[in-house]
Amino acid sequence: MPRRPRIEIVGYYHIINRGVEQRVIFKEACDYEYFEELMCFYMKSYGITLHNYCLMSNHYHLLIETSTDNLSKFMRQLNMNYAIYFNKKYKRVGHLWQGRFKSWYVTDEAYLYTLMLYIEQNPLKANMVKTLEEYPYSSYHYFLQKEIPECLQNAWIVQNHGNDHEAIQVMLNSKIDTSVLQELKKASSLIEAPNVDKKPNIEKLIKMFTNNKDLKERNNKIVKAYEQGYSQHMIAKVLGLSQPAVYGVIKRSRK
Repeated sequence: MPRRPRIEIVGYYHIINRGVEQRVIFKEACDYEYFEELMCFYMKSYGITLHNYCLMSNHYHLLIETSTDNLSKFMRQLNMNYAIYFNKKYKRVGHLWQGRFKSWYVTDEAYLYTLMLYIEQNPLKANMVKTLEEYPYSSYHYFLQKEIPECLQNAWIVQNHGNDHEAIQVMLNSKIDTSVLQELKKASSLIEAPNVDKKPNIEKLIKMFTNNKDLKERNNKIVKAYEQGYSQHMIAKVLGLSQPAVYGVIKRSRK
């Protein structure tokens, strides 16, 4: 049976890809550097914004933002060209990657923030370094340079913190509450991309919340809207509430 095509919409994506059988895909410094070169080249070609990334020995994490529905085309070029380079260099044949890349569409701002920390702190969790500054194959150390590389100039960190290195260090070194991370996933804050069929329609959302009889009905509609793929931010904006208030309604409904 042929594989179903990915259904893509523009926005933020968390991308993960692993070596086949979890084998090493980056053996030397020049392997990491070549992948970074390819990544930046194809992101520019496809108009994709890179927000954060981390390359580990047998897998990688990307946090990107698309402006058109070209995610699969971009990933195909990136993975294919790196596999050609790797197989030729190390005189091997066969698949380099463990199936298709994994992608999730990020619909929640709270998860987006947590995800940035999660990606950058991978080397710390793996006990590869004692500080994030020590790891050379992630976006973290680039954010602390005076001149930001072209492919990271539009990253969320740069756009919001600029050259305030102290603020960047404090943010990306913040402790991640893993229970919050899991709770956000369970609450569908991160929707697996193949299951997303369309971009949420704000006009339809506004109509959904007209003529609420009482608070209970409104809260039920909040949960329903969230399950349909509307972000907490969008729901809060339509209702004139704070995002934490919307998150609280959703969290209580799942207990």
